[in-house]
Amino acid sequence: MNVAEFWKFLERSADETTDPAPRLDWLAYRLSRVSLDHIADFQLHLEAARRPIDTYAMWGAANQIMDGLCSGDAFWYFQPWLIGQGQRWWHHAVQDPDNLADLPAVRALAGSSPWDWADADWPHWEALTYVAPRVYDHITGREDSLDEALDARGHRTYSDPEPIDQPWDSDSLAQITQRLPRLARLFPRQHNVKP
Repeated sequence: MNVAEFWKFLERSADETTDPAPRLDWLAYRLSRVSLDHIADFQLHLEAARRPIDTYAMWGAANQIMDGLCSGDAFWYFQPWLIGQGQRWWHHAVQDPDNLADLPAVRALAGSSPWDWADADWPHWEALTYVAPRVYDHITGREDSLDEALDARGHRTYSDPEPIDQPWDSDSLAQITQRLPRLARLFPRQHNVKP
């Protein structure tokens, strides 16, 4: 599975349904019909798509959307959610995290408090990270078999954010306004904000 096929596969699941749980079922079913190598490729492409968005700049943008509630875990789960929006929106956000303001799924959250969001609306999709490992383990009948296959390919799996840029204070109103003007207008902060 090459990277174009990965994106097509992921986007086709969104054509079937936008609800995260049925999308996972669709992905699991389709992954169970391809080779073990292709399942491993899917996971590698998913993890590779994380790298350009595993930045403090993107973390700050996610924190703004979530009204200051974006912990390390929340940012880790935000990344597969953003990837799940499809290559076009992922690439648009990679160019500038403030471009998240253009995503339909983000715009749908504007004007309401995170406390009022339905679970399916939250910008997180942790379970996407586990769909390929679950299918791989099911097919092989061995736990952690995908991890072993990726290790054999020389792949280093990481399980927490490891931002690759300079940190900034994403709770500073001045820095938010400078770095994320569009998101700041869409999601005015109510919590955890400093002048």
